[in-house]
Amino acid sequence: MMMDRRTLSLSVFAGLVGGPSLARTAKGPVPFGATPSARQYDWQRLETYGFMHYTMNAFTDREWGYGDEPVGLFNPTDFSADQIVLAAKGGGLKGIILTAKHHDGFCLWPSRYTEHSVKFSPYKNGKGDIVGEMAEACRKHGLKFGVYLSPWDRNHAEYGRPAYVEYYHNQLEELTTQYGPLFEVWFDGANGGDGYYGGARERRKIDALTYYGWDTVRAIVRKNQPHAVMFADEHMDVRWVGNEHGQAGDPCWPTVDETPYTMAKGNAGVRGGKIWNPAETNTSIRPGWFWHADESPRTPANLTRVYFESVGRGTTLLLNLAPDRRGRVPDADVASLSGWKAILDKTFARNLATGAKVTASSTYGEGFGPAQALKANGFWAARTSDKAGAWIRFDLPKAQTFDVIRTAEDIRKGVRVDDFAIDILESGRWRTLQIHTYIGYKRLTRLSAPVTTRAVRIRILKAAASPVLGDFGLFLMPPVLEEPSIGRDRTGQVKLSAAEKDVQLFYTVDGSAPTTASTLFTAPFPLPEGGHVQAVAFSPARKVLSAVSTAKFDVAPVGWRVVSASSDTPDALLEGKGFVGRKGQPAELVLDLGKVYDLKGFTLTPGVQDIYLDVNTVAQMGAPAGYIASVSADGQTFTPVAEGEFSNIANSRSEQRIRFDTSHKGRYLKLVLPRAVQDKPTVAFSSVGVITR
Repeated sequence: MMMDRRTLSLSVFAGLVGGPSLARTAKGPVPFGATPSARQYDWQRLETYGFMHYTMNAFTDREWGYGDEPVGLFNPTDFSADQIVLAAKGGGLKGIILTAKHHDGFCLWPSRYTEHSVKFSPYKNGKGDIVGEMAEACRKHGLKFGVYLSPWDRNHAEYGRPAYVEYYHNQLEELTTQYGPLFEVWFDGANGGDGYYGGARERRKIDALTYYGWDTVRAIVRKNQPHAVMFADEHMDVRWVGNEHGQAGDPCWPTVDETPYTMAKGNAGVRGGKIWNPAETNTSIRPGWFWHADESPRTPANLTRVYFESVGRGTTLLLNLAPDRRGRVPDADVASLSGWKAILDKTFARNLATGAKVTASSTYGEGFGPAQALKANGFWAARTSDKAGAWIRFDLPKAQTFDVIRTAEDIRKGVRVDDFAIDILESGRWRTLQIHTYIGYKRLTRLSAPVTTRAVRIRILKAAASPVLGDFGLFLMPPVLEEPSIGRDRTGQVKLSAAEKDVQLFYTVDGSAPTTASTLFTAPFPLPEGGHVQAVAFSPARKVLSAVSTAKFDVAPVGWRVVSASSDTPDALLEGKGFVGRKGQPAELVLDLGKVYDLKGFTLTPGVQDIYLDVNTVAQMGAPAGYIASVSADGQTFTPVAEGEFSNIANSRSEQRIRFDTSHKGRYLKLVLPRAVQDKPTVAFSSVGVITR
């Protein structure tokens, strides 16, 4: 996801995007700062909803299609919109946003403006309409529906010219008028680059600030779908959270200022910003956005952590589902979704604060007393003069054991609280459990271990305005233990680690399922030639066993040597410090693997920026956009074996796996990396590996 940079004045932005504020007519305390529009508030209340990435890529095993894929490839064997929607609903998702057109330009609806669409595919003999089928299934099963329309089109011959902009606006008109109410319209930020472009097969650059006619885009959506929010990096209703791994910042303010978007600002927001532009946390249930046969879904425990790090930090969670070539969500993914929902349902089934006697430092007035904080859609409000030092206390009917605390601000009154503390009463004295910055629409505090008490207090440590708090709850999670993570360093040493403390880790390397009778992990162990590691975590105190985590390793770079490299520090790559090319030059690297392997491909991991602290240096570096790979048995004669692009590498830290069409015997691997993404002058990346299995 490469975000574009569009700038408008605050006054223009507020008029086109923000819409009328809910707070202007609501009773109670005077709103503070920016507040959400009606559409933004209703969208926020959805909390979790689904992405659905489905197009040619499911059939080509790509993340980004090039645009030259023949329409005949799109032929799901058993497409079921009902199955997909019910899988999403079974995970508690409240809506689905469908990739109606991804970067490859193939349209999942019978657009009247192109032949590169489902109407010329074998699917239902050209009579199918994936967008229509999904819209109808969502209506049938009570989910909201939204669409994704990529601005970039690698198929269209006129991309980069005025004629394409008219085409794009026409397609947006179709999608916003033919499929009923939409809750969100999603505009990706990948803009311009290599493509098929009607056979031109060239690289085209555009000015993302001006090319697409964003004023017209916004006007089309506002006219046809007035209650739909629009997503982009800035100057829309909703902003990108700045990463694709499902983690909002802590804090993640829903307001921003007028300065240009950055990933850091997307992740954190801006306290006191004049624009209400909340973050949407998007991630996929699988490592990729599209279905790939060799990938597995997140587990229910992992999805639970993602939920607490997104919805629990005041953002929404957009979780991607990737139907397979049948046109269905795979069974393993369905099981993860339903298991995740079961955890959340059991956690929030009973509010242990119900029946509490509630007192507070002060009360704003009638209708805003302390007891309102326990009522549905109710809020306690302190006096206007009661800011830092304000508190609300909950005396429970009996001692309760819990490990999740929920509270919320009435965001229709703005973001008022900065820092707050959560205290419990123990032996007649208050003990602070945690201190946080930002509450927002919802703050879920997950404790590392359950606590027991008869009284809980929320203390306001710093506030810009008197607090307006509600939705208070205390909850006890069912026994949930996240599976261990498995990593291997460049020397071939495998290490297991756990997300929680006081757990034991057990593993196997023979393909058998690990149990508490398997090998206990006590120290890193060698696996230089690769292998299959499976592991579980076990909590002796809670008697809980995690799901199985698995990792398949190929050969480690033990004994490798850099023969040549277009880098001033060539050996840094094999020392674990990454590769940095020379400014303004293509990157070139030749590796001696130490012995001959049956090479089936190579891997490349972005992210070398992490080891550099100089911001000016980091700003000049970018991951490689594409590659030319060659192999050699003697280090003298190299045979080209693969050429292509790294898909979605600009902002994704995931390992890229490039498989050759056929395997090749070789001891030497040569990579030529012509340029960096986003027109950065210096090619940089973290590591390189080989695929021999």
